[in-house]
Formats: sequence, structure tokens, C-alpha cells
Amino acid sequence: MVEECVFCKIASGAITVKAVFEDDECIAFPDINPQAPVHLLVIPRKHYADVTEAAQADAGLIGRLFATLTRVAAEQGLTPNGLRIVVNTGPQGGQTVRHLHFHLLGGRFMGWPPG
Repeated sequence: MVEECVFCKIASGAITVKAVFEDDECIAFPDINPQAPVHLLVIPRKHYADVTEAAQADAGLIGRLFATLTRVAAEQGLTPNGLRIVVNTGPQGGQTVRHLHFHLLGGRFMGWPPG
């Protein structure tokens, strides 16, 4: 755990959130600034600064997180009409919290390009 990391605090339970899914490896919860009717974050409990660091340290984790994302998407009723999964990496990629996290968005049409 990185003490100043808000997502590490959420993952450890020091900050409580309304989890929609959690297991020993990750937790899924609503984004505080939703951009769609369904906007959840899925974070690993272990701290990785971004997806590139996680992929180098534990490539299998990325696959397990995607399995969780698709499970949560189905539980949220998103799979019949579609969904978007976003992972921002680094400052130019729009990453504002330096803890790997995936955005799961759905419940509306997602335009392209995204931003």
C-alpha cells in the first residue's frame, strides 16, 4: 500500500465505498464523477502505478481484471447493448490517480472519438 494513494486506502478499507463487487484481488465501485448512467471503477488491491507497470509485474492480473470487468458489466445489465472499458495511463493519457484503475461505462451511446 502506498500511504498517500486514495485507491490504496479504498482497497484496504481505510476509505469506505459502496462496492458492487470485491474479492481478494480487486474491488469495483461507482466513480465519484460519473460520465455515464453506469460508471464504475475497477482497481486491483495491490498498488501498481499504471497498466504498463502492472503488465510487467503480473501480466495475468490484467486478464483477471478484464474477467472481473466483464462479470460486473453483465451484472449491471450492460452486455446486451454495449459498454466501454477505459484505462488511462500517464499524464497525456488523462490518468489523474497513479494507481491502476479501469473505467467501466455504459447505459448510453458512447461516441467516437472519445476525447
